[in-house]
Amino acid sequence: MTARAWAELLRVSALFTVPGDALAGAAASGRRPDRGTVLAVGASLCLYEAGMALNDWADRDEDAIDRPHRPIPSGRIAPGAALAAAGALTAAGLGLAARAGRPALAVATGLAATVWAYDLRLKHTPAGPAAMAAARGLDLLLGAAATGVAAGGATGRATGPGPVLVPVKGPAPVRGPASGRGAASGRGSASGPGAALGSGPAPTGGVRGVLPAAVLLGAHTYAVTAVSRHEAHGGSTAAPLAALGAVAALGAAAVHEQRGRRGDRGTDAHRDLGGRGEPHRPNPGPTHDAPEPLAATAPGLVRTALTGSYLRTAAVPLLHAALNPSPPLTQRAVGGGIRAMIPLQAALAARAGAVGTGLAVMALVPIARALSRKVSPT
Repeated sequence: MTARAWAELLRVSALFTVPGDALAGAAASGRRPDRGTVLAVGASLCLYEAGMALNDWADRDEDAIDRPHRPIPSGRIAPGAALAAAGALTAAGLGLAARAGRPALAVATGLAATVWAYDLRLKHTPAGPAAMAAARGLDLLLGAAATGVAAGGATGRATGPGPVLVPVKGPAPVRGPASGRGAASGRGSASGPGAALGSGPAPTGGVRGVLPAAVLLGAHTYAVTAVSRHEAHGGSTAAPLAALGAVAALGAAAVHEQRGRRGDRGTDAHRDLGGRGEPHRPNPGPTHDAPEPLAATAPGLVRTALTGSYLRTAAVPLLHAALNPSPPLTQRAVGGGIRAMIPLQAALAARAGAVGTGLAVMALVPIARALSRKVSPT
């Protein structure tokens, strides 16, 4: 019974929507997932679960009225235990991020601050959905900041601070070794204007790939959070309709290849690291304008399939909630929106050319679906 109570408190069925954030961030930055990505995933999982425990602790009085079956109001978990778990998980998440480098720790610190601010102060204010959107966007940026840091070069030794936040004056990513002139110390905002993620020779994705992907994921989170504010009492048709429109727009954006990726990456197997972490650059020539063979269109087909899965998972329950905004259907729409993050993350990875990463993320879907039948993600 205690294990079941903690599974409900931490909403373990929603946990599998988290790893795709870091993987999509790594893909958008133009790097292969590595040990730093794994550390980012671990940090994300800890901070996500910290937010779940803190959420129920902060809402314990409200849940005693609207959701008396929840673990804290039902007496199965003490409020102090939930708060202690939130603190311990936050510390663990920051510790894992620190092992991935100072830039990753800076992003994770901002993520942790956003999570705690949302649960303790912003949740019931108009800024609540924006705070949740920022948290998901930062989670994706965490994966980009951590990837390529924990190990470097052919010898496996760290070659520098790895991905750092570099101010740029133009739209192009900064190129140059992280330890050379113009390298940043990792101070500043992970999501501020003009920030770029760079490590040694800048990957082909750069800020132009990472920030748009974070915005797309954040926009989906904003829409789902806006609907979730009505799940206890229902009655809102406008929120599901607005979210439905947002999902359609996000699907249209996700299905297109990330700008600047064509010919630079293709799939994960098309990168030649050469022992220096430099991305493969195709030879220029007139063949780039020639009709693409069938093999070259395969990534596009994968992107289309992943985007279709995202639309189906998110849009159908939102449409039902818009037609009948009852609490059960609204809760189902929120659950569908949470589960839809997995195919969206997969589509964003494929959009950046990392088709293999996208398919790996999609492998989490059946696990999340099976667990959602036992433990509600909302």
